[in-house]
Amino acid sequence: MTTPLRDLGATTSASPRGLERWGEWCARRPWWVIGSWLLTLVVVALVSGTMHTTFVDNVSLAGTQAATGQDVLLHDGARTPASVGLLVFASSAPVSTYESDISRALSTVHGATDVASVSDPFSNHTVSADGRIAYSSVGFTVGSRELPRSLRAQLDQAFAPVRATGVRVSYGGALDQVTTPTLNDRTSEMIGFAVALIVLLGVFGSLLGAVVPLGIALVSIVAGISLLDIVGSTLAFGASAPKLAAMIGIGVGIDYAVFFTTRFRQYVREGVAPARAAGLTTASSGRAIVVAATTVSLAMVGLYASGVTFIGLLGLAAVFGVATAAVGAVTLVPAVLGLIGVRIDRLHVGRTVAESGSDTDAWHRYAAAIGRRPWTYLGAGLVVLALIAAPALSLSTGHVGDGANPTSYTSRQAYDTLARGFGAGVNGPFTIVVARANPSTGMNGAESSLRAALLATNDVASVSPVTLSPNGSALVSTLVPRTGPQSASTAALFTRLLEVTLPRALKGTGDTGYVTGVAASQIQFDQLIAQRIPLIIAVVVVLAFLLIMTVFRSLFLALKAAMLNLLSIAAAYGVLVAVFQWGWGRSLLGLDQNVPVEAYVPMLLFAIVFGLSMDYEIFLLSRVKETWDLTGDNHDAVATGLSRTGRVISAAAMIMVSVFLSFVTSDLVAIKQLAVGLAASVAIDATLIRLLLVPATMFLFGNRNWWLPGWLDRVLPRITVE
Repeated sequence: MTTPLRDLGATTSASPRGLERWGEWCARRPWWVIGSWLLTLVVVALVSGTMHTTFVDNVSLAGTQAATGQDVLLHDGARTPASVGLLVFASSAPVSTYESDISRALSTVHGATDVASVSDPFSNHTVSADGRIAYSSVGFTVGSRELPRSLRAQLDQAFAPVRATGVRVSYGGALDQVTTPTLNDRTSEMIGFAVALIVLLGVFGSLLGAVVPLGIALVSIVAGISLLDIVGSTLAFGASAPKLAAMIGIGVGIDYAVFFTTRFRQYVREGVAPARAAGLTTASSGRAIVVAATTVSLAMVGLYASGVTFIGLLGLAAVFGVATAAVGAVTLVPAVLGLIGVRIDRLHVGRTVAESGSDTDAWHRYAAAIGRRPWTYLGAGLVVLALIAAPALSLSTGHVGDGANPTSYTSRQAYDTLARGFGAGVNGPFTIVVARANPSTGMNGAESSLRAALLATNDVASVSPVTLSPNGSALVSTLVPRTGPQSASTAALFTRLLEVTLPRALKGTGDTGYVTGVAASQIQFDQLIAQRIPLIIAVVVVLAFLLIMTVFRSLFLALKAAMLNLLSIAAAYGVLVAVFQWGWGRSLLGLDQNVPVEAYVPMLLFAIVFGLSMDYEIFLLSRVKETWDLTGDNHDAVATGLSRTGRVISAAAMIMVSVFLSFVTSDLVAIKQLAVGLAASVAIDATLIRLLLVPATMFLFGNRNWWLPGWLDRVLPRITVE
């Protein structure tokens, strides 16, 4: 027979009294807790509102050759200390017709905030062959993160007379973050909450049971995003950081509140007083939430092992969403539930359901079917996973640049216009820098041989004349590839220039050559990420393995969790390849072309998915182990664990998938890819993995599920979940 929840709460020696007392305290003083949360929320929101934090991708690759080459340029005064922006002009008539108007506008731009230099397209011969397109390079005195939003208005004002003549003006390059539509809209979040409300009402049938998790998740994520804004004023978070924190925070926030609320409702149904039920729930589900949130956070912080600060900061951004969701779940949820008490199911829209648990329910029957043929279910599940993961063998990573932006973006218009007038490669030129061993020798003919070697390299469209830097210590040239910055051919050209062309051209001179610029830095970033991802996988897998083994005192369960989660992630990669590289359904995502998977997405997706997978693993295994500790019957423990959590995990997964998919409306392609990958992985994990392969393997291994060598048991710290 299944043991009632109140008996479990009363008899389980592992029940942590500290958390139990804390939950009861919150439930008995709801207004104090709610008031403290609201006060904190108002304070952090007000402080956040004064920060005006800018989130922009600004990758620092200190120590790489691209970064060293850029340092040489800055030291020699050959470049401004900021990124270079582009202004693109197009018209149905030759742009020379409007030369005076354009020149006056450029002169005005030179006086705009933080502008250091502006090139003249007519004197620099940056006019297309048909004479209808011209571009100007703009240098800034500050980094791209420091560019003010007011710059857009200044640019528009400067070019108003030009536009009045019928000439089209577009902005690109480093001007993205001040010229494109805001990336912090709340459309995705609102869609996610609306879908979650519908799912919760349909699954649990209680209005309060649906609204409480959503409301608390909303409060938690607002707090998390506000804290991210505050910290973002001092740390250089990427453009994806706010959306990433919101996506993860909403998903886990609703899940945590649902798991907590569901068990609380079951206790109340069994006659436990609300305050006592809140305490018991905090001691069980609340502790599982803390362990699960810790697992996700460790996985995200583990991204710092990549050695790339940009990636580590994206992981840290996600932690803000997870941490505030967990804190809200173990403080605000018991307070609100203590206030509502037995009225939790009063406003119902159908049959209200908490946790099931009879020996004859559907979940027990399902578990019995798996138990009779575990090898069959295991084999079938692995075959399906393998088919979904198969496209991952064709995974190709790269940078998804302006060319994939919506056509309404001025940066996309600039990209397309430049490619049409000057070739695709002009959107991703390389800067060739040669640090001279003996600057006193002057040019001495080196510039001619260097330019000839560069022009002779395959896939090179053009090479500008080689010039001396202002202090004479470096040679500088701009090289335009034949292909665009997202092309694999451009990446191959970068490697060829660095490893073949420059070493041969400079052999015996003592000079050192570098390939730098925005495109070169991005390619080197992609290559660096590809080299580091095995390390990240190892770090995250080991951390999760140790946590599961320590919490559940089982060597097999930890190993099984690590292996199955790797399969789940491989399947998510397969979905990414099919959708974004092969174009299956890409039009539904608002994309008009196939794109590579953004270089950092697989690494970030791995850490997030592994952490979220551990959430469901912990919630399921904690209920299985709870029964195992009481009965010592492995079959009954697995069946009861499925019965207690199957409905809740399925509902939580539906909610999380809905939340993640709502973020495909984002204009950032990287966020679209994360949304699709996360939705696919959660759906796979909550069905094939958690409800099929996990019970099948646990039935197969029987009591060996709970084996741990004695010496290891003595060494590991004691951490309990339930």
